[in-house]
Amino acid sequence: MFPHKLTDNRAYAIASTLLDGFDRHYRLFRETSAAAKGRFERADWHGQQRAQAQRIEYYDQRVDEAVDRLRGEFDMASLSMDTWQQAKLHYIGLLTNHLQPELAETFFNSATAKLLHRSYFRNDFIFVRPAISTEYIEPDTPGAAPTYRAYYPGKDNLHDTWSRIVSNFQLGVPFEDLDRDVDNVVQAMVSELGGFRPRANFQIQVLSSLFYRNKGAYLVGKIINGFTETPVSLPILHGPTGRLFIDAALFGEDDLLMIFSYARAYFMVDMEVPSAFVQFLRSLMPRKPRAELYNAIGLQKHGKNLFYRDFLAHLRHSSDKFRIAPGIKGMVMLVFDLPSFPYVFKVIKDFYPPQKETTREQIKGKYLLVKQHDRVGRMADTLEYSKVAFPRQRFEEELIAELRHFCGSLLEEDGNMLVIQHVYIERRMIPLNIYLQEAGPDQMSHAVVDYGNAIKDLVSANIFPGDMLWKNFGITRHGKVVFYDYDEIEYITDCNFRRVPQPRNEEEEMSGEVWYSVGPHDVFPETFGPFLLGNAQVREVFMAHHADLLDAAFWQGHKERIAAGHVHDVFPYEPSKRFSSRPAQ
Repeated sequence: MFPHKLTDNRAYAIASTLLDGFDRHYRLFRETSAAAKGRFERADWHGQQRAQAQRIEYYDQRVDEAVDRLRGEFDMASLSMDTWQQAKLHYIGLLTNHLQPELAETFFNSATAKLLHRSYFRNDFIFVRPAISTEYIEPDTPGAAPTYRAYYPGKDNLHDTWSRIVSNFQLGVPFEDLDRDVDNVVQAMVSELGGFRPRANFQIQVLSSLFYRNKGAYLVGKIINGFTETPVSLPILHGPTGRLFIDAALFGEDDLLMIFSYARAYFMVDMEVPSAFVQFLRSLMPRKPRAELYNAIGLQKHGKNLFYRDFLAHLRHSSDKFRIAPGIKGMVMLVFDLPSFPYVFKVIKDFYPPQKETTREQIKGKYLLVKQHDRVGRMADTLEYSKVAFPRQRFEEELIAELRHFCGSLLEEDGNMLVIQHVYIERRMIPLNIYLQEAGPDQMSHAVVDYGNAIKDLVSANIFPGDMLWKNFGITRHGKVVFYDYDEIEYITDCNFRRVPQPRNEEEEMSGEVWYSVGPHDVFPETFGPFLLGNAQVREVFMAHHADLLDAAFWQGHKERIAAGHVHDVFPYEPSKRFSSRPAQ
């Protein structure tokens, strides 16, 4: 129970210190996000990539600063649990009129988790449940833009309204032909709404900030016509002359789910009240968990917090058991799941087969690389947790035995709880090798083609998957092939792509062993075939669409372009969605 009186002056000082730390974090986070507009206008794609990676690090840096300050100003050992309870109450009071209270609560949790023993990770001391409502918070800074703007066009002035909507973002680069682009948008909108007739409540609502990622800026909003609401997004890109153009008009929840996919990099978006943005986005994508929406706009630490709350709620309302995940077991990761929960849990093993020359720290470094990199819709995002306590009775005995054997250093058995010191959590997908075994001819063909497309998207993002076996890729619920095994990934620019040398004599030609020298970063693409294409039907489809992946020249050409500074376009929507009236680039 909470104390009835706030009697310890140190508690208020602790609360103030933690809120100061959070406010500094969000100020820097927002400045970096707001600066994305200028980077987009300058076409500073490398600067955008650097800012994306740096912004992810801000949170842990600010948490560490706050913890160091508390340790320097207070004798932690002398602080009673009563003091920590009072600190939380003071913190709640400080958040009464705060514009990001849910994020500040998560910051409080992150800092106190570094200072308190795990046995105190309950609602008396941290925010297991939210204490401050985020309903109806709106910006209150003088001159601040509202969360969204509403426009009220009539049937005959759709063109003028869309022109005004786009122009109101005041991008500092002119459009190639805004009238042409808006004509395309209006035609697509009328087609989408099917014989468009404006109703009494006809309006277009648009979020007040563009969403920046990679080389694009995305307008996000919805069209309300009577009782019908249609999500809409307009991607804005740079043309070859440096001027802007609207590349497509995307409508409906499915299109927006692809844009906001967990397999893509986080957006940069300027938000004073992030909960209001998330609430608006939820109205566009009601099937997408709030945790994933917070992740998508760069607030991944709060997304983690929400995910864990959802996970605990699921445990309370389910009774099935954690098990070893179906599929081929990994050499460096022990993977388990809960059948009723659409995620998998991945734990780094204590030891690996001889062919895996790696360490736990190197593997963690690969996962951090993916977190900070452009995932181009082809690498699953991961949630990383420490000291996760699971109810032991919910584990199958076979899984407990595997954890003890392979991950003993990370496993703590505490009464009726199993505590795993470090775990990654990812969306569950159907492993591609299993999918291909069960797929019909059309499904198989689609999956093999998209597998090759996935690898080419990764190449465009300067990523070499390392181990390209089917088992390391999965099929999402949208039918996309996504890579999820990161322990061998490398930058394309760090690899040396070679052809297998011609044998110099009959002995070398007949040898069953590799007779030529192989450096630590050498890759021989023509050797991929025997491992991937044993199935004749798979081989036929693959060779018809992606034979170039077996040619070192393909990989080397991309490496040279990337090294020269080229940043590829990777679109989070189908090519068929792009407007065709624009002159070819």
